[in-house]
Amino acid sequence: MAITVGFLVFPGIQLLDLAGPYEIFSALPDCTVHLFWKSLDPLASSAGMQIVPTATLGDDLPLDVLCIPGGTGINPLIGDEEVISWIRQQAHAVRFVTSVCTGAFLLGAAGLLRGKRATTHWRYHDLLAGFGAIPVQERIVRDDNIITGGGVTAGIDFGLTLVTLLYGQTTADEIQLALEYAPDPAFQSGTPNTASATVLQAVTRRTEALHAERKSLVAQSVAGKAGEASC
Repeated sequence: MAITVGFLVFPGIQLLDLAGPYEIFSALPDCTVHLFWKSLDPLASSAGMQIVPTATLGDDLPLDVLCIPGGTGINPLIGDEEVISWIRQQAHAVRFVTSVCTGAFLLGAAGLLRGKRATTHWRYHDLLAGFGAIPVQERIVRDDNIITGGGVTAGIDFGLTLVTLLYGQTTADEIQLALEYAPDPAFQSGTPNTASATVLQAVTRRTEALHAERKSLVAQSVAGKAGEASC
């Protein structure tokens, strides 16, 4: 079965949000992956690595799966009507609408999470409700054809989940083995529930400004949509 996956890429994208599921989809037979942005010019991820888009938002390329990664670069996109309109347009045509990490905020800004169960990075999980979503504290959450993944590394789990839905468990198992994806962390600070209070406080403090900015952007996005509805 041939499928086509489209990722939105943008300046400031979290590299692993993209690379994790991209690696899994690229292991599938007959899978075409497109990287969409406003232009084909190289752009820098939040880690500085250059990414080269393969298609523009204006290209008419039918997709089976739409995936929105996260990263600091989503902040200006929450109010970017060109990007949000493109996401809405794609969402009406694809089989699965998906996100990794804070990519969920762009789905929310597009009005796609209203009344839907969803997840995102733990630090910004509390902001999902602002979009009318039903926040769920799970690594991968599926509600009908919408699949959202938690923070960053959850993109690998998301990729395997989607492969299972499209191709079955055996194919997902084969890819997992080929990638030797067998998490056995030497450290136990991967979630707020397992991290020490000191580590949790440090990460929370370090992201206070970004959390506040996103909280404001979510409020502006929701207020803007309410204003449009009342016109």
